[in-house]
Amino acid sequence: MKKLYIVLTFSIISTSLSAQNKSTKSADKLFNRLEYVAAAKEYQNLVDQGKGDAYVYKQLADSYYNVFDVESATKWYAEAISAAPQDAETYYRYSQMLKAKGKYDEANKQMVKFASLAPNDLRAKSFNQNPNYIPKLIGMSPFYTIKEMSINSDKQDFGAVLYDNTLYFTSARNKARKIYAWNNEPYLDIYKVILGDGGVYSEPITVDDLNTKRHDGPLTMSADGNTVYFSRDSFNDKLFIKDKANNSQLGKNNIYKATFNGEKWDNVTSLPFNSKEYSTSNPSLSRDGKTLYFSSNMPGSIGGVDIWKVAVNSDGTYGTPENLGPRVNTEGNESFPFISDDNKVLFFASTGKLGLGGLDVFQVNLLDDSEALNLGKPVNSERDDFAFSFNSAKNIGYYSTNRNGNDDIYEATPICALEVLTLVTNGKTGDIISNATVAIVDDKMNVIATESSSDAGEVKFKVECDKAYSVQVSKDGFESNVFAVTPSKGPQQKISAALQPIEVIVTETEVILNPIYFENDRDNITQQAAFELDKLVQVMKNNEKMVIFVKSHTDIRGKDNYNMSLSERRAKSTVQYVISKGIAAERISAKGYGESELKIDCKKCTEEEHAQNRRSEFLIVK
Repeated sequence: MKKLYIVLTFSIISTSLSAQNKSTKSADKLFNRLEYVAAAKEYQNLVDQGKGDAYVYKQLADSYYNVFDVESATKWYAEAISAAPQDAETYYRYSQMLKAKGKYDEANKQMVKFASLAPNDLRAKSFNQNPNYIPKLIGMSPFYTIKEMSINSDKQDFGAVLYDNTLYFTSARNKARKIYAWNNEPYLDIYKVILGDGGVYSEPITVDDLNTKRHDGPLTMSADGNTVYFSRDSFNDKLFIKDKANNSQLGKNNIYKATFNGEKWDNVTSLPFNSKEYSTSNPSLSRDGKTLYFSSNMPGSIGGVDIWKVAVNSDGTYGTPENLGPRVNTEGNESFPFISDDNKVLFFASTGKLGLGGLDVFQVNLLDDSEALNLGKPVNSERDDFAFSFNSAKNIGYYSTNRNGNDDIYEATPICALEVLTLVTNGKTGDIISNATVAIVDDKMNVIATESSSDAGEVKFKVECDKAYSVQVSKDGFESNVFAVTPSKGPQQKISAALQPIEVIVTETEVILNPIYFENDRDNITQQAAFELDKLVQVMKNNEKMVIFVKSHTDIRGKDNYNMSLSERRAKSTVQYVISKGIAAERISAKGYGESELKIDCKKCTEEEHAQNRRSEFLIVK
């Protein structure tokens, strides 16, 4: 992938020695020096000379994988797998490249092979638990609207974070600098722009105090604006490993700290847990300044690169770095952490969790035990999506993506969403009710989604803010009921859905339902009416000898004869619905009474009074 110089941070990529030979020596040296563009050309030359084999094909594929050339990587992984069985990681990488092309069925086939070879891998376990996750992920309601930013260049731009009105980001647009052999692009610098009125950004300028002749960025800043932590190439401190075999020096990414002296950034220091043996990069400082999150492949990592955190003490010292564990990290790569202003939500990018392809952006609530959540489309795509940050004061986020072929920065504006948390209980005993059917319905009675309550009796729905909804809850043996959701901006509204045992609605003479209302001058069963009639069906199934007589009524509008006919049609519709649910026809009958038995006798009736007169009653005959 194109960002491996940030994600893998200059680590040596191991290769199988068994298939190396004299003809591959030159290409292998370039590959081991992380010069993937040049290595690919050398391996291609071997193929053109008829010297291609499973090893060369895999090396070609890995070279293109490391610079995120999807088409070429896909082609050569297919050749490598066809030529000879491969290791588990090769099948995983092949699946990632297929997903990047939107070929999900083919990608799943490779994931099945990967999972069979590495069954204990967290990525394999997640896939086996949910192999058909793609349709659900694509069908998720969006969390954000997105917009490509005008500050992007024809080079890589990523890692944007907004502090006050200054947006800092990392870019390879500096054409005066020498080329980085990994991907044949310039080295990275830190830039900034000013966010002005109307959302207009100034022209980007370099942050010269923090930039060197090698890689610099991304950065994170303290709440008072006087301290920054940022990534920088370890060559600056002459921290590197000499690779005599490949005639190269392999550096790392390290995290540095700088302070503002009133005029410029000064006192640049390397953090004490940096090392030439592993990388530390992509820092994110909590707003209280007490915790620094970062990515690293240091000992103790689960995968290639993991998310870590370290305590920042008041005396300027640091605690011992802690791995965030398997809720965040996998055997793949997790990087680009960003901690929200309230220290609650951590955003990060992952290749190891179930996603749409490449790096996907996830968020996880650090204050509970919930699983990490994929942000879905449009933030995530089939390509790399990463480096998500969010400014609460401005209510705007930024993230980076290469969906258009180059790393670019996008704005992400949150869609106001309300989480409706419904807890289903027994209204008589207070016990939790699991496997209840719970539906969220809009103000036009359209069912938006239906779920079953969990073992904890809970169901969560995400809906739009400031709109009226209702939650319909049903369970065999209980009276179905409807619970109102108040229009709100969220973030969450809790609904206590206490269901009464079904016997509560049965008296000696009738089954008491909420009113079965019909639309004016209509006889069809509405969704709301069906929800109520299902209660009657349940009562009759529980009482096999019960016989019901339905009385159907109209309001006073219309002529008497027409109303009598209308009520007869409504009565028949009611009976037919109940019979359609499995109740024998001889157990239910009905008659229309027109406007002869008004519930509210009024001459100038209100709409509410008319609606109450358009009703049905359910008498127990036997």
